[in-house]
Amino acid sequence: MKKSFNVNGPLPEFPRDEVRGAIAKGIQQAEEQTNMSQPPVQMKRKSKRKPLLYIASTAAAFSIMIGSAAYVSPTFASTLSQLPIVGSVFSNSGLLGLKQASEQGLTSTIGEKQTINGISVTVDEVLYDESNITVGITIDSEKELSGYYFGAGPNFTINGKNPKVSSGGYGEKVVSSTVRTGIARFNVKEDMPDSFDMGLTLEGKEGEKWEFTVPVKKITNTIDFPVHHQQQVDGIQLDVSKISLSPSGIALDYKASEKGTIDNPQVGASHIEFHITDENGKEITSHSGGTEGHFDNGLWNFSSTKSFDPISKDVRKLIITPYLMLPSGGGGVQIDSAGVETKIPFDKSSLKEVKFQPFTVEIPSQQK
Repeated sequence: MKKSFNVNGPLPEFPRDEVRGAIAKGIQQAEEQTNMSQPPVQMKRKSKRKPLLYIASTAAAFSIMIGSAAYVSPTFASTLSQLPIVGSVFSNSGLLGLKQASEQGLTSTIGEKQTINGISVTVDEVLYDESNITVGITIDSEKELSGYYFGAGPNFTINGKNPKVSSGGYGEKVVSSTVRTGIARFNVKEDMPDSFDMGLTLEGKEGEKWEFTVPVKKITNTIDFPVHHQQQVDGIQLDVSKISLSPSGIALDYKASEKGTIDNPQVGASHIEFHITDENGKEITSHSGGTEGHFDNGLWNFSSTKSFDPISKDVRKLIITPYLMLPSGGGGVQIDSAGVETKIPFDKSSLKEVKFQPFTVEIPSQQK
C-alpha cells in the first residue's frame, strides 16, 4: 500500500491563483530589498511531481522531498530582474557562481532552438555541479506573451526516465512583451549519475510543448573536504558531513533527525538552513536547496545539500551558523491507495525556534 503526502506545497493540480499570489509577494520582497525600479520578475516554485512528496511502502518506510525552500530567495529574484537580452544568460545573470562557471568554461553551451506557434525557445547553457543542475533559456515570440505563460517552468528527465523525486526553482526576466530569459534549477540528489542525457520539457499556456534532449556532465574541478561537525539541540540531531568548493559555489552536505509521528512531518529538522560568513565577517550568499527525508522507527531523518556563492581564494575560515527557517503557513493533502484525499492542516504549534551553536571550518591553503 502506498500513500502520498504533499505538505507546504501545491496540490496535484497546478494551483495557479495561489502560486501567483506567492509570486507577487516574493517580487515585492525582492523589490523592497534592492530598492530598484526594475521590471517584475516571475518566480515560480518548481517540482517535477510535487515540492513535498511522501511515498510509503508496506513496511512504512517513508521518503520525503521538500522543495528548495519555504520562500522565494530574494537574491535569486532581485538578480534575475536584471537579466539582459544579449549574451550568456549565466554570465549576465548577476549570480556570482553562474557567472564564474560560465566565464571559466565550465558550463555546456547548447544553443538548441525550437519554434512552435511562433514562439522560439532556446536552451543556451547548462551547469551541473555538486548541488544543482542549472539551465539558462531564452524565449522569443512573434506575439505578445501573457504573464506566467510557461507555468512553473521546465520539467526534466534522466536518460528518458522521470526522477523519483525532484525540486528546484524557476525565474524569468520579462525583457519585452515578446522576449524573456529564464533560469531553471533542479536540486541534485545523491543517487544521480555524473553524466546523462537530460530531457527538458517546457509547456505553454496554449498547449505548446517544447522538448529537448541535452547531454550534461558534472564539473570535475571540485574540492571536497570533510567537516564531521555534530550537535544536538532541543531534540534535533545535526551532522554536517562535508563541504565542496568549486568556481560555481559552495555545497554543504548535512543530515538531521528528530523524533516525531508518521502523520506529522512538520518537525524542526525539516526546516534547517545555514548562515555562512568568512573570517572577516563577509556573508556568503545562500541559495538554499531541497531537503529529502524519511520516517523510520519513530524518527524523521532528513538530508540535503545547500548551495552558496563561491568564495575568493584568500578565504581561510568559514563560520557556519545553523538555524531554522520556520514557515508561517502551509498544509497539504494525504492521498491513500484508492486516491481518496484527506487534507492535512498546518499546525504551527508543533514548531519552535531552536538555537544552534556556530562552528568554524578551516580551509587548508593546499585546498585552495
